Amino acid sequence: MRYSALGEADIKVSAICLGTMTFGEQNTEQEGHQQLNFAVENGINFIDTAELYSIPPKPETVGNTEKIIGTWLTKRGKRDDLVIASKITGPGFDWVSHIRDAKTRFNSEHISQALEASLNRLQTDYIDLYQLHWPE
Repeated sequence: MRYSALGEADIKVSAICLGTMTFGEQNTEQEGHQQLNFAVENGINFIDTAELYSIPPKPETVGNTEKIIGTWLTKRGKRDDLVIASKITGPGFDWVSHIRDAKTRFNSEHISQALEASLNRLQTDYIDLYQLHWPE
């Protein structure tokens, strides 16, 4: 596996990033854990998720993907060799109004709430790359 710097940060990421948006809806927790294990065994250290996931987004599945990654991280017992990227949901779409009670502005209060919830679901104390899922 090839690795390269993530921007100018002192973080090396694999050339392949594992997308996880189907975990918790189209894939079970067990299947998600199997995919994560397979990825890591094959040199992938970069995992992408979002508070919005599982896809398709529904009130009853929001955050499921992060929860599945969180249970896997806890079982694995090792976090520092991974680069986890997550995303905050932005405003403007009726189909995401159920997320954080429609508190989806990119202000310090909403970002803090979203970040704290993601950290709890992921069962970790840091996210390596935190992104806006789409512009405000």
